[in-house]
Amino acid sequence: MLADVIQSPAEATYWLVQGRILFLWISLVGVACFAYIVAKRLAPLMRGAPDFRFDRPLERLGKVLQFWLGQWRHPRYRTAGTIHLLIFAGFLILVIRAFSLLILGVDSGFAMPGGHFYDIVKDYAATIVFLAVGIAAIRRLVFKPARYAKGNTADAIFLLALIGVLMLADSVFEASKAAAHQQAGQSVEFLATLSMPWVLKNALLKNALTSASLPVLQNLNLGGFFVHEVTFFFLLCYRPFGIQFHVETSLFSIYFAKLDRETLKPVRWGVGDDQLDQVKSFGVKTFEDFTWKHMLDFYSCADCGRCADQCPANAVGRPLSPRFLTTKARDYSFQHYPILGKSNNGTALIGTIYSEDEIWSCTTCGACEAECPLLVEYIDKIVDLRRGMVDDGKVPQSLQKPLKSLESRGNPFGKMEKKRAEWAKGAAKILSGPLNGNATAETLYFVDSVTSYDDRIQAIGRATAKILTHLGEDFGILGAAEKDSGHEVRRFGEETLFMTLRDHNTEAIRASGVRRIVTADPHAYNALKHNQVYDDPREVLDAIPGLRRVEMKRSRDRSFCCGGGGLALFYEPQEEQRMGVRRVQMAAEAGANVMVTACPFCMVNVEDAIKVAGMEGKMTAIDLAELAGQQIAG
Repeated sequence: MLADVIQSPAEATYWLVQGRILFLWISLVGVACFAYIVAKRLAPLMRGAPDFRFDRPLERLGKVLQFWLGQWRHPRYRTAGTIHLLIFAGFLILVIRAFSLLILGVDSGFAMPGGHFYDIVKDYAATIVFLAVGIAAIRRLVFKPARYAKGNTADAIFLLALIGVLMLADSVFEASKAAAHQQAGQSVEFLATLSMPWVLKNALLKNALTSASLPVLQNLNLGGFFVHEVTFFFLLCYRPFGIQFHVETSLFSIYFAKLDRETLKPVRWGVGDDQLDQVKSFGVKTFEDFTWKHMLDFYSCADCGRCADQCPANAVGRPLSPRFLTTKARDYSFQHYPILGKSNNGTALIGTIYSEDEIWSCTTCGACEAECPLLVEYIDKIVDLRRGMVDDGKVPQSLQKPLKSLESRGNPFGKMEKKRAEWAKGAAKILSGPLNGNATAETLYFVDSVTSYDDRIQAIGRATAKILTHLGEDFGILGAAEKDSGHEVRRFGEETLFMTLRDHNTEAIRASGVRRIVTADPHAYNALKHNQVYDDPREVLDAIPGLRRVEMKRSRDRSFCCGGGGLALFYEPQEEQRMGVRRVQMAAEAGANVMVTACPFCMVNVEDAIKVAGMEGKMTAIDLAELAGQQIAG
């Protein structure tokens, strides 16, 4: 038995204190400190706005299995994802080992669970985790991926070092025990070949002249155990102070993640649209205006930079990084809700941790949310901050005119309602409605503002009408009865204007008597339903004879916004390069000479970008509806 060779940690004496007493106190103090720290970290969540996240539990559990346990999005960044998967898998395996060691510190007779098979697996797991954290540290210190820039590298390296110390201390504890057994001529517990405990054991028993003595092995065994336990609880209590708090919070953040990602949160949960006039303040103005779930997101961010790496606003030099949107709020929470002392809350966020340009720079494209491995939400936070600014009258000068036009004319261009259907003469009939005659149809073509009034984009409307006519579809448009879909208005933060537009269009659509709705505008489509349609347009392209389709590196859910979302067609941002220009350059790099869009905003920005980039004659743009319409005779 081991007791015949060296003492167990529970039986040994550390500084005149028996091991089981010492480790019991370390455990009690460690757990108490962790519980206190977490309770303080949860304090702002208790003051946060309500958020309904308790529905559809089975679907939420499915998200946990996919994105937390299955680490679904991590491999999208192959190197970093593989490293994280190895560390995460190792932690899952070593959880049993960690808690077993805690018990062993107070009960020397405790038998490790799992048997021989688990011993092999945990030896390899500790080795792989040790190597993985070493590689991760080298990547941050030597290779320095751009997405880690301006991050808290020191905190990340320190955390990786603590994990490495945990793995090394456990391996020293295991190796010294095996070496002592072998020196005493007793049977040796099997150590997995080439694992870290196996390597250390062999190093301790290198040869008869240099082998460690039993007293040395005893000290290594007890020292390794002590270092492991102290490091375990120190790391446990340190994580809520930095980026590794996501280890505790990410499971809950993913469980409570938004299930319908394309929808925006209401102004306030539990308050109906007909009660909004009773709400004294719209949106987020102070930290406590965020919902408790959004505060949980701040804690769950791993500061990996994937969101910023995919963000088009960040890529073209706008003053926005989704990553810093989160980490600045987390740091604010840490500062104003300290572990020791009283909270100091109620500070305005705009003008302190966020700038107005930072929040207006977002196009609400969702690239950040599509990339985040922990399902952190950004668009709802951006829109809520905008709601707060709109409520306080902080609207960019360039956006004031289109907003007034939307209020008075139902479109951002300030054009007369009666001109809304001029493009459709001979192409589509105007359906019955508040301002129309008695025409009816099975299908409504919802045109939206930019297609109705922009001379270039009207061609997309005519092409869409041509396709519907060719298919024999009985369709019509609302004409003057139609107003802007409100998709951009809502994402701009003007909730009451959005509701006015929505209610008007809903009434007009119902009055028209149609049974279904089609649109060639993805923004209108998203306002009426939800998006994420990728394959259908590509199938149309592939069906056109003689056309060779090429894909840009940034496509599908990793696409790159043209810069037109969220009323950005009218916004004058601070940026180093236009998003549209960057997108045209991507198309050229892919070997394309024609860019096919499926969005009127993209068409406006891309055609302008081709000119700005000096690529006229080398690159042209055409909408999918126009291209398909060209294949129809007549």
